[in-house]
Amino acid sequence: MTAPFVPDAAPYAPPRRLRIEHTTGFAYAGEVGASYNEARMLPNSTETQFVLSSQLDIQPASSVNYYADYFGTRVATFDVLAVHDALEITARSLVEVRSHPLVFSEVSWDALAREASRSIATVEMLGQSARTAPHPEVAALARAIAAQHDNPARAAHAIALAIGEAVEYTQGITGVHSTGAEAWTARKGVCQDITHITLGALREVGIPARYVSGYLHPDPDAEVGVATPGESHAWVEWFAGDWQGFDPTNRIEIGDRHVLVGRGRDYNDVPPLRGVYAGPFKGELHVKVTITREA
Repeated sequence: MTAPFVPDAAPYAPPRRLRIEHTTGFAYAGEVGASYNEARMLPNSTETQFVLSSQLDIQPASSVNYYADYFGTRVATFDVLAVHDALEITARSLVEVRSHPLVFSEVSWDALAREASRSIATVEMLGQSARTAPHPEVAALARAIAAQHDNPARAAHAIALAIGEAVEYTQGITGVHSTGAEAWTARKGVCQDITHITLGALREVGIPARYVSGYLHPDPDAEVGVATPGESHAWVEWFAGDWQGFDPTNRIEIGDRHVLVGRGRDYNDVPPLRGVYAGPFKGELHVKVTITREA
């Protein structure tokens, strides 16, 4: 097999150290008798990031159990059995992050189809979900781009760029339950929407692709010690000989500002907080993320 092509490498840079504080929770409309919850808010160490410390603080206080879910995401489960009218979870992490530049493996479409069919990890990332099922225009766009490339890795990159360029990042247009097809119709959405559209396009042409949740420091030139308001972020990873990540919302490679928390088929597999409770139906969700560059 021909050696993979690696784009021109940037000069070596030491890892960036990021401190992340993510607070979320509910203010209920009345007293809640009990709640049962799971959080996906703490990162794991990977080949490009190393978790120096992480902890989860819960109010009202509760014991926490941890496990890795089916896709390898770190999950914290906890029950609050005392009567309460609010729930607040704060995840604090300190992570060293290195850039993960794209590598375009020289694999053919036929070879990718054979290799992708041999592993559950790739087969499961080929099927569409309600969130990723592509709009007919997206499906046609993906097929047209794929037809221009003999290399599926380069086709994946071109598709992700095209989606990112076509959809304007706009808050408030879509909701947490919106689908990629709905966001495409509006040509507007947030990172979750743009990621779902990209996943649908890649899977349409036979490229396994998965949803990645995490954080992105919004300032590439952030000063050390300056706390910056942030938010949860999402991007894609595709398989074309090996797994590669790309941020279609910002049309950039995965760098030392991206901190990975979880992977899945779509957002449904990696929500930061999920649970059930016994009490008033209405409740108000609040979220606050702060990211500080430490080194």
